[in-house]
Parts: sequence; structure tokens; C-alpha cells
Amino acid sequence: MVKIKVWSTDVNRLNEFILKIVDVAKRSGVKVKGPIPLPTKRLVVPTLKLPHGEGRKKWEHWEMRVHKRVIYVAADERVMRQLIRIRVPPEIWMEAEIVRQR
Repeated sequence: MVKIKVWSTDVNRLNEFILKIVDVAKRSGVKVKGPIPLPTKRLVVPTLKLPHGEGRKKWEHWEMRVHKRVIYVAADERVMRQLIRIRVPPEIWMEAEIVRQR
């Protein structure tokens, strides 16, 4: 099995990319598990809002969410070549790892 981990800050593009991977695997007739959603990571940065003058301090909170998905695909050479040819958008990161079946 090949474990494909995909993450992005844009959930819509992430889901489109995941559907492409699943479509390629299903058209080839190999076994697919997923996409399995992993917990979303929230990165929050509070910054001081300027100018705040002599009065109260005003804060702005900036947030970035990182959405993650995992797909397990049967390790087939033909399918892996097709998956390599899929164009990965610049805002999506991907890792592929060969894992043993138990």
C-alpha cells in the first residue's frame, strides 16, 4: 500500500486534487481507502492594531487553517506512474510513503 498525505490551506482546491487522485486509482481498478480527513490545524497570530494611541490596546487576530487528508492506494506500478503525472497546484503539499500491510 502507498500512503498519500496531502495538506493545504485552501480546502476547496484540496478536495478537487483528492478527487483527481481517487479517480485515477478507481479507473485503474486498484483498491483505494480514503480520503480520510485528519484534524485541521489552526495557527492564530494576535497582533497589535496600530495606531492605538494613549487609550486601550486593540488586537487583531489572524488565523490560518491547514486541512489534511490521507489516502491509501494499492501499490501498483501503472497507477503510481499515472499519479506522478498529476499536476500538483502550488498551494498543495503532498507526501507519498510505501507502508506494509498487516
